[in-house]
Order: sequence, then structure tokens, then C-alpha cells
Amino acid sequence: EMDEELKCPVCGSIFRDPIILPCSHNICLACARNIIVQTPEGESPHCRASRSSDYDYLDMDKMSMYSETDSGYGSFTPCLKSPNGVRVFPPAPIHRNCSITCPLCHRSVSLEERGLRGFPRNRLLEAIISRYQQSRSETVKCQLCVRNLAEATVKCEQCDVFYCAPCQQRCHPSRGPLAKHRLVPLSQAATGGSQQQAAHKLATCTEHDLENYSMYCVSCKTPVCCQCLEEGKHAAHEVKALGAMWKQHKGQLSQALNGVSEKAKDAKEFLVQLKNLLQQIQENGVEFEACLVAQCDALIDALNRQKAKLLTKVTKEREYKLKVVRDQITHCTVKLRQTTGLMEYCLEVLKENDPSGFLQISHALVKQVQLSQEQWVKGALEPKVCPEFDLSLNSEPLLQSIHQLDFIQVKFPPAPVLQLEECGTCNNSATLAWKILAFSHSPVEGYVLELDDGNGGQYREVYVGKETLCTLDGLHFNSSYNARVKAYNASGAGPYSKTVVLKTSDVAWFTFDPSSAHRDIVLSNENQAVSCSSYDDRVVLGTAAFSKGVHYWELTIDRYDNHPDPAFGVARINVIKDMMLGKDDKAWAMYVDNNRSWFMHNNSHTNRAEGGIMQGSTVGILLDLNQHTLSFYINKQQHGPVAFENLDGVYMPAVSLNRNVQVS
Repeated sequence: EMDEELKCPVCGSIFRDPIILPCSHNICLACARNIIVQTPEGESPHCRASRSSDYDYLDMDKMSMYSETDSGYGSFTPCLKSPNGVRVFPPAPIHRNCSITCPLCHRSVSLEERGLRGFPRNRLLEAIISRYQQSRSETVKCQLCVRNLAEATVKCEQCDVFYCAPCQQRCHPSRGPLAKHRLVPLSQAATGGSQQQAAHKLATCTEHDLENYSMYCVSCKTPVCCQCLEEGKHAAHEVKALGAMWKQHKGQLSQALNGVSEKAKDAKEFLVQLKNLLQQIQENGVEFEACLVAQCDALIDALNRQKAKLLTKVTKEREYKLKVVRDQITHCTVKLRQTTGLMEYCLEVLKENDPSGFLQISHALVKQVQLSQEQWVKGALEPKVCPEFDLSLNSEPLLQSIHQLDFIQVKFPPAPVLQLEECGTCNNSATLAWKILAFSHSPVEGYVLELDDGNGGQYREVYVGKETLCTLDGLHFNSSYNARVKAYNASGAGPYSKTVVLKTSDVAWFTFDPSSAHRDIVLSNENQAVSCSSYDDRVVLGTAAFSKGVHYWELTIDRYDNHPDPAFGVARINVIKDMMLGKDDKAWAMYVDNNRSWFMHNNSHTNRAEGGIMQGSTVGILLDLNQHTLSFYINKQQHGPVAFENLDGVYMPAVSLNRNVQVS
């Protein structure tokens, strides 16, 4: 995977003697010599881009010195093309007016008096290439051997294939089109790399060959020697110790690598997801094709069954017509035979010359002839059925439906994905969030959130709507709920999401709720203390909600003036908040003054008890949803219990008071 980072952008082969250009890109030293061009006198490399349009590129000899798509300075020198597609030029003498252009970013730079020696060698890259080639040479096998894999001896850098000696001679001879390919002996590459690594272990300055690097120029971002600081162009620049900057940049690179590593990890997971998606698409495609074939076969079977029914009707109609015609033929034949016989008899009678004998039978014979004539009434000589069939098959709507048979765009939505980082519980409330994957094109009209009973029982719907965030209140404490969600549209409901387990708090804790309190309610001490700005009673609820179990909480009377009668108890979320607690049917409470207390629900006063409150008193409320009772304790003295009538639902701690009382 690292191969591309180790290849020269000009020759396309592994770097040899790489140098670092001012743009931070690398290039082989030999390749750099091939792409040097001369700059016209008085023209800087930065001016050439603006003049590139002045050159005529219709002449094929006027090649760009970078690539076929580059619009840099045009050269009239005939040139060749490297294996990597970059134009290379015949060697030219290097002088002050020569320049070199990076084949990657196309940034040009003029060569100074030192020429290519002014560019630093990339020793780290050489060391990495050496280790890379050595590791590859130790383990790589020939990629063309069929049976016994021989050890590879060379590698073609253009084909990126390893060959043993016989396979190289047979499959990759150094002649013809393959003559220009670069075959690198693996052993030579390994030993050569080791020698290069040893040779360049001590780095010397590119400006001063006898000086080692000792400092780092922050302005130029390059290592420098002491002589560069004394007499070179770095004298006035900011410099730092080489070792310190080395450690600093290593830390920066390590930090940057951590971010890249996370992205690479995400990319690997994404690739796994894509591969799974590929398999799912393949499986779903096969399943869908089978379903389509089954549906079309069902249509064909239905059409064949209907064809058989229609053919049966045609057969019955044909048999009926044939029977009618055959019966009519038989009947007509009989009558015709009788008529013909009577006619022949009458003709024989007319031939007789006996008047008396004729008169004896003539009267009866005339009646018989008349009776025979009456048998041939109107319609007797007409067919009772027509040869045409009075049946017409209207197949046009069916043909039109077949032609319009196509896939509908609306299909079941996919399973939503639960956003686990946004799901959680607080007290006995649970919040769930979900989404539909971006690549899904199925419309979604809404969602159905289902929750079990906290004991692994049946699921029930707790939310139906378009929102993708839902908070559920009033769950059981110390319970584990299983939740799932599905999406639906006009085609129906899609599959469920994965199940998430939500664990509620073991013990209830709450404060007063400012969001649902009456506007005259005043909260303090982080919503743990409540008072009122009005002389009328106002209601405030707690943030907890109870639906099962036994719960006890206490309140302290911080201030008690002029003998008011605050009320303490439980209520539903929609309790009326501008009058005393217990006057409507949404609250169950005990109101108490300085002498006695009463239980009140739906404005009904019961269970009067002696004993009142004062500043410093405590009021305890015991809600037993298992026994369906509500008990009160004033300074630990019990008042109650009182039976609950309305058992189902969610109950919240509640207090009503006026400006003469403060409770916490």
C-alpha cells in the first residue's frame, strides 16, 4: 500500500537519490536533470504562466516540459515521454538561467549557482526505501510460477510484478516494447539501499559540504549549519536547536497521524460496511428476481386459469348452437317427408277419373292438405340460432395493464438506526433518537416507537409520529426496558431497528419543575425551594413521574406566615395550576393549616385529622402504587392512608401554596 508514496512522479519507479524541491515534493536526482529547461534572459519562472498562451501548441515539436495537459513554458526542443507520462528533455548545460518545475504542483524554481546540489537529499526517504526493498526481497516469491514458487530475483517497476530468472526470460524479455521497462534486481536493491543508508548517515549542509546540520531555520523551514548562520542567507532568520525542533515536529506528526489513524479506522469500517452492502445488494437482487419471477408466473397461471374458464364457456355455447340446429334439422326433415308424401298422394288422386270416388275423399283430403300447410307457419323455415357467437372478450384493459406493469417507486422504508450516543435515561425518563440512512430513497411518513413493560413482556406502541427524538416519562424505577422503532409509509411498515436496552435509576430523585409551574411560582436553591408571588394558591410539580412501586419524599416548611393552608400530594401533568391542589379531578392532596389537615380530591374534603404545621415542620408523602394508597406524615405523625380510586397513569409530586409559605 506504500508503493505509490515511494515512486518518482517523473519516471514512475522507486526513488533513486531523491531530492526535496522547495514545494516539499520529491524527485529522483537523475529525473531532475531531465526536466531542467532554460529560462529566457530577464524572465523569472513565475512570469511564464502568464505568457503560456503566447506560444503555438499546434506544432507537435512544441511540447510542454511537464505533461501533455500542462500550460507552462513551451520548449522547441524535441523531447521524449517518460514511462509516467512526464515530458523529459535531452541533457542541457546547467547555468544561472535554468529552472526546474515540480511535475506534481507545477511550481517552478530557478537553479542557483550550485544547481541541483542546492536541493537537499531526502535521506529519510532513502532509508525507508532501503528497509522496504530489503523486506520485500526477503519474502517475495515469483508471481508467475505455477507450481513450485521460486524466489523472485527482479522486479519490473512499470509492471509492478516480481519475476524469477526463468519467468523473466520467458515472460518479460528485455527487448521489443519491454526493452524500456526497468528491471530492478532485488538483492542489488537491498544491498545498494543499505550502502546508501550507511553513506548518508551523517548529513552535511548543501551549502557548506564540510559542515553538519546543527540548527533549524524557522523562516525557511530547513536545517542549517553554523556557517549558514554566520555568513549565509539565514543569518537574520529565526533559528532553533535542531534536536528540539526534531522532537517538536515528531510530536506534531504523531498528533496528525492520530487523526489520520482515526479516519483510516473509520474508512476500514466503512469499507466493511460497503462490502456487507455489496453482499446484501447481491442477495436482495437474487431474492427480488425470484420474487418477480414468482409474481409473473402467478399472473400467467391466473391468465391460464381464466383462459380455461373462457374456453369452457365457448365450448358450451358451441354445443348448444349445434344441438339446436341438429334438432331443427331433424324436425324439419320429418315434416318435409310428411308433406312430400301427402303431395305425391294428392297428385295420384287427381289423376283418377272417378268423380264419386274423388268426392268421397276430397273433403277430408283438402283439410289434410290445409293442415299440412298450416304446419309451415312463419319462422318455421328460419334458423333458431345464428352462426356467430354472441360473446366478446374485451382484453384491451388487461393488455393496457400489462403494458403499464412496472415497479412502483414507493416501497417499505428500511429499518431506522438508533443514535446510541443520544439515547439515555434520567431518573425514570428515557430519551431515544434515531435516523434513516442517507442512501435510502424510500419515503418515510412516520415512525412507531415500541417499548416493553420493563420485565421482558410484550411490546406496546408508545409513540407514533414524524419526529426522530422522543422522551418517555413515568417509567418504572430500577427497571430495564427494551425499545425498538420502525418506519412506515403508504406501502406499510418496514423492519424494526436493533433493540436498545434502557436502564432507569434505582432510586427516584427530583426537584421542582420550572417548565410546568404556574408563572407566579418562584423557585430558588437550584429548584429545590419554592415560594409564590401571589396571595392565591398556585401549583408546582416535581420533575419525577411515578407509575409503579412505593415512593416516599419529605418537604420542609421554611417559612409559614399568617396561617395559610398549603397542600401536598400528587397530580397528573395536566392538573389546573391556578387553584389549590386537589380541587380538580387531576390531583390527590392533603391541605393543612396550623391546627389540622384534610384530604381533598375533586373538591371533596375528607379524612380530617388533628395536627398542623409551623415553620420548620416536615411533611412526608408516601405513595404506594402497589397497595393503591396515599399517606401523609406531619412531623413523623401519620395522617391517612387514603385509598386511590384512579389507579392507571403517571403521577408527579405536587405542591400548592401562596406567598405566605416557602417549602423545600
